[in-house]
Amino acid sequence: MRPLTCLLISLCLPSLSLESGDWCYNIQDISCGPSIWKINHQICGLKRQSPINIVTKKAQIDTRLNPIKFEGYDGLDTDVEWTLKNNGHSVQMTLKGNIAIKEGNLPNTYKAIQFHYHWGTEFDPGAEHTIDGEQYPMELHIVHQNEKYNTLADALKHSDGLAVLGFLFVESPEWNSNINDLINALKLIPHSGNSTQLKSFPLNKIILDQKKLDKYYRYDGSLTTPDCNEAVIWTVFAEPIPISRSQLNAFPKTLFFSDSKPMALNFRPVQKLNGRTVFVSDSVVRPFSAAGLSVVLAVWTSILFN
Repeated sequence: MRPLTCLLISLCLPSLSLESGDWCYNIQDISCGPSIWKINHQICGLKRQSPINIVTKKAQIDTRLNPIKFEGYDGLDTDVEWTLKNNGHSVQMTLKGNIAIKEGNLPNTYKAIQFHYHWGTEFDPGAEHTIDGEQYPMELHIVHQNEKYNTLADALKHSDGLAVLGFLFVESPEWNSNINDLINALKLIPHSGNSTQLKSFPLNKIILDQKKLDKYYRYDGSLTTPDCNEAVIWTVFAEPIPISRSQLNAFPKTLFFSDSKPMALNFRPVQKLNGRTVFVSDSVVRPFSAAGLSVVLAVWTSILFN
């Protein structure tokens, strides 16, 4: 019999009411944790899975990765409400309104449909992607659907169906006032199935200033929860978002899984690259040109021999 503790609603299928079932995180029960997802969800065992460890020195510069254009991220429609929900394994905000991204070598315009978080415990990190083996305290995913597909179910059938923006968080001694309202709302949805309506706000409020978003990594991957559909163009930003320790702790201290255990360590471990290439925008790593290297050598020669 499948454990009742693992009857959870799929995180990355916001517009579907189907239950993914028979999966959970290791902190809940290793018998339905990430290592066995592929048994009941075969896609989870394929070759283009997420998250991954991004090795910065191996990332290939792609000059086509120009700055992403954020449309409607700075908008405010006081007549629109968003739904914040504890879906049994994360906190998820379902979005409404004309919010989209394009350019950044994305094949089309992608409409924002939801965002959610992955986090750790008071003592352990919980982000999904790692950078050079370092795991950050928390990660935000903003999920966008390719506008050429009419439904999410259709988009999940295609490798260009979704574009997900990944934002890593770093602990800071200062309070991040931009996400304070969101964190305060967590107390309204402690248990699985709880939801509340919040007035919409400019989505750029919870991320970094756009000037800091030119630096990012890009690769082809999947959803990080079952059914692990390989339908995601991933963008992981190099610059982390600061957040205080007390704000980080609010997530595991306030929220509970569907089995009533404290919601923490809700991340999938990194997956093998299996030959995939991770690309990096030109603004992240800018190697010396031959001319630039000559100038540096000339300067050092002058210092050493004069």
